[in-house]
Amino acid sequence: MRIENKAYRTIWFEDSIVKIIDQTKLPHKFIIKNLKTVMDAINAIKTMEVRGAPLIGATAAYGLVLSIIEKNDLSFLKKSSEDLIASRPTAINLKWAVDRMMKKLSGVNNNDILSIALKEAKAIVEEDVSFCKNIGLNGLKIIQEIFAKKKDTVNILTHCNAGWLATIDWGTATSPIYHAHQKGIKVHVWVDETRPRNQGANLTSYELNEEGVPNTVITDNAGGILMQRGQVDMCIVGTDRTLSNGDVCNKIGTYLKALAAKDNNVPFYVALPSSTIDWNIKDHKKIPIEERNSEELSYVEGIDKNNKVTKVRIYPKKSKSMNLAFDVTPAKYVTGLITEKGICEASEKGLKGLFK
Repeated sequence: MRIENKAYRTIWFEDSIVKIIDQTKLPHKFIIKNLKTVMDAINAIKTMEVRGAPLIGATAAYGLVLSIIEKNDLSFLKKSSEDLIASRPTAINLKWAVDRMMKKLSGVNNNDILSIALKEAKAIVEEDVSFCKNIGLNGLKIIQEIFAKKKDTVNILTHCNAGWLATIDWGTATSPIYHAHQKGIKVHVWVDETRPRNQGANLTSYELNEEGVPNTVITDNAGGILMQRGQVDMCIVGTDRTLSNGDVCNKIGTYLKALAAKDNNVPFYVALPSSTIDWNIKDHKKIPIEERNSEELSYVEGIDKNNKVTKVRIYPKKSKSMNLAFDVTPAKYVTGLITEKGICEASEKGLKGLFK
């Protein structure tokens, strides 16, 4: 996708260095950052310089490449894999990518291990691009159906950032939107601000602007009244982990959007690549829900009148705060899952029908 009319991906490998777009600096500054060690990759994931389940997985894969470059030693590689998995617990793509890499590298000769690791990391990246593109083509059909009936702008509400900045390219929830926009279908996106890190306002709106897609940033709690007023035709969100029964773990606040959508008969879709499906956990209560630093709530960051990025406290000093990063939307509130293989109902039967 594009930034200032130049095509980018979110991560790439060049001259033994992994390059990323530092998302903590967006939208105020566009900075390409170099990751030179496995610890750089771990820190990039922890601090959310990279974020979004598919991109986290790709960063972890390249993190193992950096581990081999740094020290071609099996015990160091194993420790690197464990540290990468522990860097953020909720997104299943992280463990999926590390496990896939380690399985590929098991028993490989030291002389060959770097080239094999690099090849597999690149395969993970290219696979995600293909999956996200297909998610878009499948989701496009839903938007086309709404547009055919409405004969007017299709208003889509999304939460957090499940755009190309959360993947390698195209995005998950945004991919159908980009495909519709490129087809000339009139779309408008209601962008949830998504407190506390404002991924909607800072990232989703930013990338939609760069692609020329009309959008409006709203507070996280405005979605319900917009649905009551008939100003939302459909919701599309991403997911950090979807269980085989169709339960969806995504950015905190997703559950409340699904409830509002259900009450107002608004279709609520979840877009995901198959790498985000957890086939093992059956009970959503067993999903590790990340609790992040409470300062993400009590402080906000922005541009001051001198055009400098400034961080300020907005809560009373004595106030305590809890910063749960994710919630779970039960399958019964999900209209359908949009995957690279097609659209299915949010259920074990639906998923297994696509992924035999």
